[in-house]
Parts: sequence; structure tokens; C-alpha cells
Amino acid sequence: MSHKIIGFILLAFSFAGGWAWMDYQRAVENPVVLEKQVYIDIEKGDSLNRITDKLIDQDLAIKPLWFKILAYTSKSAKKIKAGEYELTPGLNAPEILALFVQGKTRQYAITFPEGWRFKDILQAIEKNPYLEHTLNSTDSEALMRRLGADVIHPEGLFFPDTYFFEKNMTDVSLLKRAYDKMRQVLQQEWLNKAENLPLKSPYEALILASIVEKETAVIEERPLIAGVFIRRLEKGMLLQTDPTVIYGMGDHYNGDITWDDLKTSTPYNTYVVKGLPPTPIAMPGRDAIYAALHPNSGNSLYFVSRGDGTHMFSSTLKDHNRAVDIFQRKKK
Repeated sequence: MSHKIIGFILLAFSFAGGWAWMDYQRAVENPVVLEKQVYIDIEKGDSLNRITDKLIDQDLAIKPLWFKILAYTSKSAKKIKAGEYELTPGLNAPEILALFVQGKTRQYAITFPEGWRFKDILQAIEKNPYLEHTLNSTDSEALMRRLGADVIHPEGLFFPDTYFFEKNMTDVSLLKRAYDKMRQVLQQEWLNKAENLPLKSPYEALILASIVEKETAVIEERPLIAGVFIRRLEKGMLLQTDPTVIYGMGDHYNGDITWDDLKTSTPYNTYVVKGLPPTPIAMPGRDAIYAALHPNSGNSLYFVSRGDGTHMFSSTLKDHNRAVDIFQRKKK
């Protein structure tokens, strides 16, 4: 073989190598997600070839060979975590691999508002398409055992908040997070409670907080309302709070309470039964829990709605009846 032929071959290899290097650099540096975000669902056990195919199926400007070489040379190939990923415009191949390795999966959100009941939580979970539904017909007692709870009635034991989760997280795992957070918040507030309260346990504080939560949405009023109920407990008076009656009525409640309802004995009818009801009646937030454990130290024993979301507080029955005439019966 002549020197000219050998020189030509070497030049060709050199040119090919240079072209390959430049092509690799472009494949690594240029964005592969162009006009809009795309979503990639990496399942457990997916090979690098399968992941690459999924990226191609989304019409990303990706070069499969260079992407695989990058994954192997950066030692990322065996560190990719399963999950659903959101890829935003402007990302290049190394940035996508970094997301896969770090496990920065797409997050979904579900919100449990303050004052919701447990049945409201279950309905929200059942309607959420991104959770894995495992509860089916599981009764509440069995669920609480699965959560490791020492209370079998689920009402009020889940903290109202917005929870972020990955696709296909189980409903039980989500409930466990809300249950654990309520335990943590309740314990923190209990340790810092006011002295000489007629509450024997954090659970009793939770019950009172749930009543306060349902009585008012005005944060500033919650310690005042808690103070009324604390003084009533201390004096052995009936709490006489409508939200507990409504809870005890269950599905029979149609939006109105009658005199017969107030006289009908249920464990939750605080117009008939002294003391706190047996369980919470809703999910209280931290403000309501704090109020229950730091009640106002005034002397009011009654309150009535003004009709605008706030309440009029009174220390005597005479003053209370006068307030009822003004705000409820519209008498001057």
C-alpha cells in the first residue's frame, strides 16, 4: 500500500473522528426539549434502551447513541430512578440524566381543608387519579390499625394541609403522612399548653379544637370561643354547640336543626350530654388546636352569630338573650 493511500485513510479517520466529536458535543450541549414540556414515565426495571425509546417517542431532539454513551460514561445508566418526570423546554441531555439520577419526579398535590370530616378526605382520595387506590372497602377500624393508631375512630386524626406526592403513591401512604403530621403538631402544642386546663389528654384537646374549628373561621375569635367552652367545662355546664349536634345527626342532617334535634340524645348532642363528645367532629388546623390549649381568660359563657361570620360574646344569660334578639330574631 502506497504512502498516499495510507495518508488518505488516516486523514479520513481523522476527519470522521473530528466530525463524531463535534456531533457528540452538539448532542450533549444543545437543548433536546424544545417548544413545550413533556412527561416521561420511567417504570421500575426499565432498561436504558427502553428509557431512550420513551424519550424518542416524545419527539425530543435526542440522538440515541450519544445519549446512551453519555449515560454510561457519566455512570448514570444504573442510577436512574423510576417515576414520572416533567421535562421543561431548554433541558439538554446531561440535565435530563441528572433529573433521572436525582429522582426529581413530577409532584402532584391534594389538599385537605381545615374543618373537613374523614368522609370528605376519603372522597377526595377516591377522586384523585394519580394515587394508587388500595383502600377499597377497608373499614375505618382496619385502616387505623394499618396506620398503627391506638384510636379506632378516624375523625380528626389527619392534619389538614396540602400534600405533594409522586404518581401512584398509595392512598394509605398518603393518609399515614397526614396522620403522622397531626400527631406531631398535636404533641408540640400539648407540650406548650396553658396551665390548669380541664383537658386530660391531647385527644381531648383535639376534640375541643375540632369544635372550635367548626364554630368559626375567624382566627382571632378562636381563643374567645375556646375560652367559652373551657369555662363551661369547668362549671359543669352543657357545651350546647350546634356543630356537635349536626355531627351526631349524620346523614339525617338536611341543613337545619329543629328543637326535636336538640332534644334527641346522641353521644354528640352537647345540648343533652355534659362534657366533650366522644371523638373529634372534624379536622382542626394548628390555629384551632393552639386556641383550644390557649383559651381566652375572660368571663364570657355565651356567644351568638352576628350573621357576618363573627360572634357576639356575653358573660350572662340575660345579655346573651339580648344579643340573640338583636342578631337572630332581629329585634331592637
